[in-house]
Amino acid sequence: MGEPAGIGGEILLNAWRALRQDGPAFFAVDDAARLEALARMIGLAVPIRRIESVAEATAPFPSALPVLHAALASPSAPGRLDPRHANAVTASIARAVHLVRAGDAAALVTNPIHKATLYRAGFGFPGHTEYLAHLAEKPQGAVMMLACDTLRVVPVSVHLPLRRAIETLTTERILYVARIVNDALRHDFGIARPRLAVAGLNPHAGEDGALGEEDRAIVLPAVTALREAGIDARGPLPPDTMFHAEARATYDAAICMYHDQALIPLKTIDFHGGVNITLGLPFVRTSPDHGTALDIAGTGHARADSLIAAIQMAATMAMSRRRAAAA
Repeated sequence: MGEPAGIGGEILLNAWRALRQDGPAFFAVDDAARLEALARMIGLAVPIRRIESVAEATAPFPSALPVLHAALASPSAPGRLDPRHANAVTASIARAVHLVRAGDAAALVTNPIHKATLYRAGFGFPGHTEYLAHLAEKPQGAVMMLACDTLRVVPVSVHLPLRRAIETLTTERILYVARIVNDALRHDFGIARPRLAVAGLNPHAGEDGALGEEDRAIVLPAVTALREAGIDARGPLPPDTMFHAEARATYDAAICMYHDQALIPLKTIDFHGGVNITLGLPFVRTSPDHGTALDIAGTGHARADSLIAAIQMAATMAMSRRRAAAA
């Protein structure tokens, strides 16, 4: 469902229009009446088919968007946040996780949530990634990857203030994240021997201690341990030279030390088509790499590129994971 006041409904409707002929097929866990009203408002010819079970979703997909109805507590309006919707938003995530863990769906794709609204309603997690880790019973936490056609990036810390991200950076956390990324590249992306580029924390990766000791004391030991474990990892590398085209060709994923170090290059390279992927879960989860865009909600101007890419990537990852499990 995502935030009902945001662009999630609009991009969902347009994703169905783009994928209904060639797939992959999907269904929504959302308020069916909300989607019907939204389609009328922005002039999209998208028939909505309410379904009672996932088994009913595939047959109608070419002609209608299948929806497992998840009723909102009150009517929603584009661009107008309403804390009364928070419980339905989080319940739709939990319901979708249950379905995918039960094997009823191949993967989970989530629409953007509005965190501040959820916080006001008592939501106790920094964001989607942490909530999904809780639902999946992963106490060490899941790992967030952002991906487009030419770059995959993974921040070691995610939704933390920069000062806190630096204070909590440890060799152990870098190792935990890098190992999950290595496994995911093998099992979910079909890369037999992944190559990891590990960014330094400081300018010039610390300039041998002249610009900070963290790279020598924290990052380098992690890279050494990864290499000793047989993982192809390089670093710490100067962050300002890691993301041009020639550098990107030398690795399969970049391990970055904090949120913006990872997201700025990804969003610069492919702002509309980037995909958010949660690694380290017992199921595949992707989402659009953007927010709720309340300012354009309900105008008909929202682009569905990132959601379409997220759906397609989720299907590809699910197939790769099945092949790896069978092997």
